[in-house]
Amino acid sequence: MTPVWLCWALWALPLTGPGAALSGERILGGLLRQLHLSQVPVLDEGDVEALVTPAHVTAQYVALLRRSHEAHSRGKRFSQRFREVAGRWLATEASTHLLVFGMERRLPPNSELLRAVLRLFQEPVPRAALRRLERLSPHSARARVTIEWLQVRDDGPNRTSLVDSRLVSLHESGWKAFDVTEAVTFWQQLSRPRQPLLLQVSVQREHLGPPASGAHRLVRFASQGPTGAGQGEPRLELHTLDLGTYGAQGDCDPEVPVTQAARCCRQEVYIDLRGMKWAENWVLEPPGFLAYECVGTCQQPPRPLPFEWPLLGPRQCVPSETTSLPMIVTVKEGGRPRPRVVSLPNMRVQKCSCSWDGMPVPRKLEP
Repeated sequence: MTPVWLCWALWALPLTGPGAALSGERILGGLLRQLHLSQVPVLDEGDVEALVTPAHVTAQYVALLRRSHEAHSRGKRFSQRFREVAGRWLATEASTHLLVFGMERRLPPNSELLRAVLRLFQEPVPRAALRRLERLSPHSARARVTIEWLQVRDDGPNRTSLVDSRLVSLHESGWKAFDVTEAVTFWQQLSRPRQPLLLQVSVQREHLGPPASGAHRLVRFASQGPTGAGQGEPRLELHTLDLGTYGAQGDCDPEVPVTQAARCCRQEVYIDLRGMKWAENWVLEPPGFLAYECVGTCQQPPRPLPFEWPLLGPRQCVPSETTSLPMIVTVKEGGRPRPRVVSLPNMRVQKCSCSWDGMPVPRKLEP
């Protein structure tokens, strides 16, 4: 029979080993296991060029993103800074609109971004247009609004990354909220200094196919035309955490170099998936993500200990809470490429703690 202490030790093992920084190989291994593959599928650019992501796949991915953001900001809502940035419509082509936000000095130094919310004011649809739509398509009075981050690149074509998508009703008007935390994170990590945040707003049919209605053409947001400037203009809400005041959250001070003598803390690490060769044409979303890693040292108890514990080693700084990473990947089904959502567990470190080889730490020994 397995001893009780060993059962407890195995149950309490950390989600990632001490010092085990997230690598491309680990992400690749997790992705292969999720898809039950032994090697990276062979996909060329032609396989994904004409690939259209279905609405249900987009909705599933966005729902997982939102869940991840909620887990990240949970428990921090009472210690946030709040800033609002006004945006403007830069260009419009058919049902795709470009939105720009000047971001210089908008994010305070030594702060952590908890959430970014885009608010657009949906204008009411004229009653005559609604009656005409109801006669032609009585059950199609909704449209899908999709938000993507636009990355302007000097070394190739511009790229977009999906950040949020939701259905809007033509019978309603008013402010609509979209979670664009991923977009601001991408902008922080990948944009050039002083480059504005560019968001691409697309309004599409709720359902694709020949019988689909033209309801999406009736969706209009305030300030899209020159006459609407200043009235219900797009807003970007930035919710941040002051790390100088709320250092107990466990993040390293970005202005202080981490040394071996530093106390256990969570350090920001950005993983660029588009820079990994194996991810080309396979990983469609996201282009990258903030993973974080646990660094620094832990206070050690005096020796000898007042009790005996088998397999006891030095206390180490390890992840104690993690969240999953949602992804959209290309898979081949019946010889045809299709988008699919997967969720890789334990990819984002939420909290770092000190532990004895995976054992929970008594509160009195916490540094």
